[in-house]
Amino acid sequence: MSNGDLAENLSVEQLASRVGMTVRTVRFYAGRGLIPAPRREGRHVFYGPDHIARLELVRELQAHGFTLAAIEGYLEKIPEDASPAQVALHRTLLAPWMPELPETLTRAQLVKRAGRELSDDDLDLLVALGIVEPTPTEDVFSVASAHLGVGVGLLEIGMPLEAAHEARRIFTDHGQQIAHDLTELFRTSVWPKMKESGQTEGATAIIERFKPLTIAALVTAYEQAVDEMKRETIRRRR
Repeated sequence: MSNGDLAENLSVEQLASRVGMTVRTVRFYAGRGLIPAPRREGRHVFYGPDHIARLELVRELQAHGFTLAAIEGYLEKIPEDASPAQVALHRTLLAPWMPELPETLTRAQLVKRAGRELSDDDLDLLVALGIVEPTPTEDVFSVASAHLGVGVGLLEIGMPLEAAHEARRIFTDHGQQIAHDLTELFRTSVWPKMKESGQTEGATAIIERFKPLTIAALVTAYEQAVDEMKRETIRRRR
């Protein structure tokens, strides 16, 4: 029996071991519909590459702080008939584009890192900006440390809470659209060419090299748009 045959005929215990989860967790995700139903042969059920690919994607999303509801929403957008390779492509596209993994800090550690006292209102603003997220444990937070300095700066200039909520909505809406468009560009224009040439193993490297270019392009486009708005304002005043 080949390795391919083995991958097509995994028990739930073998599947759990393969993806680094417990059997209980795999069954929980199956019950939530995050993976398709297993193949049945009499009293036995078997899992295959499709289940492996989807559970590995779930694990990747979890590692980046996605909630269960967010994971379910993400997987709902992947067609049920997507091949394991297509599901794996989502992992390839996801990982290099995500920001650094969040840190878990107590309130005291967060205050020390911020370099100033943080009132409940201050924390509300940081949460609204998406820099700090509460956890189930009281006074313990998930923190995007790379952005904490920006958040503290906004606290110091007195940014209104309502404005922070609206700014996050704007960033999220436009960010999701850009991510969707770039993912589709890669899926339809780059990935097929890589498959034809047998170079799919280099997908992650290509995306990693493309990332800084994209960030620079977004910053430049934003700066140009702001400058154009300034020029338009001056023209109107004249």
